[in-house]
Amino acid sequence: MTKTWMITGVSGGLGRQIAEAALARGDVVVGSVRESKAAAAFEVLGGHAVIMDVTDEAAVKTAVAGAERVTGAIDVLVNNAGYGLVGAVEEASLDEVRRQFETNVFGPLAVLKAALPAMRARRAGRIINVTSVSGLAVWAGTGVYCASKWALEGLTQTLAQEVAELGIKVVNVAPGGLRTDFAQASKTIVAEKLSDYDGLARDAEKIMAEHAGHEPGDPVKAAQAILAIADAPNPPMHLLLGADALKYVDYATRALTADIDAWKDLSLSVGFND
Repeated sequence: MTKTWMITGVSGGLGRQIAEAALARGDVVVGSVRESKAAAAFEVLGGHAVIMDVTDEAAVKTAVAGAERVTGAIDVLVNNAGYGLVGAVEEASLDEVRRQFETNVFGPLAVLKAALPAMRARRAGRIINVTSVSGLAVWAGTGVYCASKWALEGLTQTLAQEVAELGIKVVNVAPGGLRTDFAQASKTIVAEKLSDYDGLARDAEKIMAEHAGHEPGDPVKAAQAILAIADAPNPPMHLLLGADALKYVDYATRALTADIDAWKDLSLSVGFND
């Protein structure tokens, strides 16, 4: 059955690959871009482009309403637009932190809030949030980015519980390293650096630069995985993409379990002795 999609951030990267894969199988896709040139290029592919900055709430509401008119109903909403801020936590200015959260948290939240009323009315719909392995496992030198993805994870895991009885399914897709432009065009480095953080906290910046174009994940295959999740009758709340994503989340899960087990007696010691 033909599906209708709205995907944010289709000018390149994973968003573009998802859009192309959906269009190739005959689905209808509305994609958001930030420039008219990118809009024209997307429409050449057969998609419907809307010019929208996810940090502009009024533009988001207009774009989502337009997408509903074009498609008749948005079956699948993909929150994909975002970027990464690289630098130690102390190095990031509050303005840099706010911009990161405006794009990576408040932006997706505005988009899904604009789409939810129509989905609730139909008692149907699927929201796919492209988070990150960094939303489940931290990486020194990317603390603010990690925080934004953890926030998105928390918001939408809760949303999944709240809308389940309304026929709406929510999936958080956490990719590892994909061979897109994320480590280059979708990355911002903190404006001011402190020499005390030239050790471990600088590794993220170095690794991204050295591995750009050599990331292990294939974005074309990742897009096909997301189409499979869009079609699955009972999708998971979490989908990790890539062997590296599985590895780092496994490390984080084991470390959490180890702390819980090691300090269980102290955890239990705070209860009343009734």
